[in-house]
Formats: sequence, C-alpha cells, structure tokens
Amino acid sequence: MGYLYDYLIVGCGFSGATLAERIAHELDGSVLIIDRRDHIGGNSYDYLDDCGILIGKYGAHIFHTTSEQVWNYINRFAEFNTYVHHVDAYWQGNYYPLPLNLVTINSFFDKQMTDMDLPAFLNSIRVPIDKPKNAEEAVISQVGWELYEAFYRNYSRKQWGVEPKDLDASITLRLPIRMNSDTRYFADPWQGVPVGGFTKVFERMLKHKNIHLSLNTDYMDVMHDVAYRKLIFTGPIDAFFNYAFGRLPYRSIEFQLETLPQKHFQHMGVVNYPNDYEFTRCVEYKWLYQQKHDRTTLSRDYPCWKDDEPYYPVPSWRSYELYEKYNELADRTPGIYFCGRLGTYKYFNMDQCIAQALALFENRIALEAQTQFYFEAATVL
Repeated sequence: MGYLYDYLIVGCGFSGATLAERIAHELDGSVLIIDRRDHIGGNSYDYLDDCGILIGKYGAHIFHTTSEQVWNYINRFAEFNTYVHHVDAYWQGNYYPLPLNLVTINSFFDKQMTDMDLPAFLNSIRVPIDKPKNAEEAVISQVGWELYEAFYRNYSRKQWGVEPKDLDASITLRLPIRMNSDTRYFADPWQGVPVGGFTKVFERMLKHKNIHLSLNTDYMDVMHDVAYRKLIFTGPIDAFFNYAFGRLPYRSIEFQLETLPQKHFQHMGVVNYPNDYEFTRCVEYKWLYQQKHDRTTLSRDYPCWKDDEPYYPVPSWRSYELYEKYNELADRTPGIYFCGRLGTYKYFNMDQCIAQALALFENRIALEAQTQFYFEAATVL
C-alpha cells in the first residue's frame, strides 16, 4: 500500500485546502490531497491568458465575508486589492444596480423617493404572503410583480432551468432587498480580490512538507491503492455512495471567453442579463483584478447541466429530501468527513466553505486527534 497518510482529502478547493493546511500546521499530520482536475483551487482557480490578462477559469470570484475569523485566516495567505463589487442588470436598454435598492427602484419607477419613503412604497406594491413557500412567493412578497418579472423570473429560469416557484425560498436570501442607496453587491465589511489571483493563495496554503498533492486523480481510481487513516471528502456526496438513491441535481456553467482589442468592453466587472440573450451575465476580468492592458478578456456564463461538472446544488425541496438520504448514510459511515459545497449539498460562498472547514477541524478533527493522543499515551503508561 505504500506510505500511510494520516488524512486523504478529496478535492482541492477552499474546503479541502483549508483542512489540509490546518491538519499539517496544527497537528503535524500528513495529508495527501487529490483532485480530478489538473489544477489546484477548485472553482476559484485563475490564470493568465495568452494576452497576459488574469482570468477565472470558472467565472468571476470575489471574496467577501462577515466573519472576522475567516477574514483573519485568509489574510495569512492573501493580500487583497481594493476592488468593491458592483453589478448592474440590463433591462430594456437601461442598467439597474443589484441587489434591488433605493437607486434601482427610483430609476425603475421614475421616482425620487428617499429611504424614508421606500418601505411604504414597497408595502403598496408587494403581495402579502406571511410564509412564502418558494422563491417566487419570497420575491413578490417583498417587491411585487413588476420588479419580479423584470429582474428575477427569467433570470431564475435561465440560471436553474426551472420556474422560481419550484425553487426553495431560501435562494432569495443570497440577493437581499436594500432599503437604502447602497449599490454594492455585497454589504460584507471585508471583501476584495487577492492581488495576483486566487491560485497564488492556494499555493501558499498548501506549501508545507506534510502536504502532498496529486492532480488528475479520481478518488474512485485510487481508493484501494492509497493507505490513509481517515478520509475527508469534498466531492459530490451522491457520487461517493455510487448514486445509491439517484443523482442529486446540480447546475453547471459553460464559460465562453472572448478577447477584444480594446481597453474595456463594459462599464463594470459584471453585468447581469435577466431577460436578454441566453447567457446570464458577462464578466470583464480586468475590473476585478485591477489590471491595465490594451486588450480585454470577457467571459459569458451559459447555464447548463453536466453530470461531470457539478457546480451549484439546486435548491428545491425534492433535492433536499434526496440529500437527507445520503446524509443519513454518511452519518452511518465511520472514518469519513463530508465537507464543502458538494459534500454537504449547500450553496456556499468561498468564506462559508472556509468557515465550515475551520469548524470541522476545531470541533471534530482536532478534538479527536487530541483524544487519540491521550489514549495512546495512557496505553503506553
């Protein structure tokens, strides 16, 4: 079987990299981290294109968090630029800032309200629903039908491939309604893009003598060939159990890149297209990475469904019911920790992946390692 690792970690995104870093640094444990892709960093991986423009292979990524613990942790490995994320939605020839806020609503309805006027106005157009049962009801209960039709309905159809009324109401929490003129996409106190990109952050996290890396490696191909004490799995939980209850639904994205011989294509980093075109958004990376270049590279996001590229868990009650079957099976499987977006079937942001990984390390892995140490010491004595 060869070398015996303390931990085998499947997946080299933020969840897997955080756990590998903590185990190596805090427990002096040996880690083999494998990934079926040919690069580290998961969906946050970025690289220089042929023109020398830094781009994200899997779309735009902006780090943001409300957790001081997570912010302090990631800053051990990253220096962040001053980028503040703004997103506009294009609708009928005009651009409106997202998430919905006073500026958006004044512009959409051609009004000049203040933040003091906004609650009463929204109350006059909203549909009274005390307990929204789905995403459609969650939106119209806050802002009514007109804003829902303009900015939510068709975007959700494109993005998820289903009607908003078939999506869980919780998905709307990712884009709250603002009662002021704050046009930032994220209101989190800490946000930015790492100087030099996300890939360099992962390189620093994984730089340790106890961390070993194997890319282009599928767990199913090596599960009987690698010797390890415990397993941390951040891949799809349904795949781990060989789809015993059927496949969990995931949304994927195809990214179509285009490089243009001009300094800029659009007025900001990300523009959403809720109704026009087949793609959901257009990303111009130079804004995010604050690069200067005579050319610019764009990425357009086309939602799709690929079993081999599961990006986003589909938030519906059917999905959650199916996941619970796998979660119950995971609870009965010893020696394995499931973590991350795919391992726990949750639509996590990057900071939430780190927070979950830190909590798993502190509350279970470190405590179990300490218990094992005392047990072995007592046995020797």
